[in-house]
Amino acid sequence: PPPSGGVPPSRAAPRRTFRISATGVVLELAANLKVVKKLKLVGAPFKVFKNTAFVKDMFTSALEVAKFEGAAIRTVSGVRGQVKRALKANDGSFRATFEDKLLRSDLILLKAWVPVPQPTLYNPICNLLVPHGKGYARMRSAAEVRAELGVAPPVAKDSLYKPVERVTRRFNKLAVPKALQAALPFKSKPKQDAKLGKKRLKKSSHKAVRAVVAEPEERAAGIFMQQLHTMYNERERKRKRAADTRRAAHDKVAAREQAAKDAANKQVRKKHHVKQGLAEKRQARAGDKHGDDD
Repeated sequence: PPPSGGVPPSRAAPRRTFRISATGVVLELAANLKVVKKLKLVGAPFKVFKNTAFVKDMFTSALEVAKFEGAAIRTVSGVRGQVKRALKANDGSFRATFEDKLLRSDLILLKAWVPVPQPTLYNPICNLLVPHGKGYARMRSAAEVRAELGVAPPVAKDSLYKPVERVTRRFNKLAVPKALQAALPFKSKPKQDAKLGKKRLKKSSHKAVRAVVAEPEERAAGIFMQQLHTMYNERERKRKRAADTRRAAHDKVAAREQAAKDAANKQVRKKHHVKQGLAEKRQARAGDKHGDDD
């Protein structure tokens, strides 16, 4: 079929006339096509420098590292890098460069493509003339042969899913140098509460598990003090609300008085400017009259 044409592969079955095995579309017509599959290799750094790291557990020999020299790699956190050279030890470890410094707990991924060899079978048919009623005797498929012989299909151990064991990450405690502590403001300095954690009582001690039972007089005194605090808080709330109301009324009156004051000042300034303008005109006329008399 031409490119972009549909292809429905079918297979003959002894109990059925045919069976659709798959459906697809023709992408390209070529004599030699390579079928590839995705491959993701995972490694871990065992020595970390500024922009360089030594990676292990990704390859098994220096020859494999040589095949992937210059390949692009990437960490789970998104830091990009490149495979450089294999180390002297022939265990698959290599040196790689990255954009930023890595952590020892980072995972390094290499995404590649692996060619999948396709088995080619050749079944020559010398004579198509078969006795009547027997039909064409084709070659049996591998699945049919296994079904007749009762053999289970082969299982590749490397293709099986394995349980993922993730180690719990443990972060180091933040250690602030003394010189930096002296330069920090007081609210940012580490307090002494952190040191008291080591001196806290253990849960198994009798002081930690001992219950405190209050006497009736102490319980009554505690209830009385709680009522006093409640009454005080209620009075403070009412006082603040009244103060806010008075402040709002005062601000309204002050705004009205200020507006009236601004209007009066505007009229005074207007009258002053009018008088000043008339006086300047009179002076100008008087000057012109004296000039004509001369």
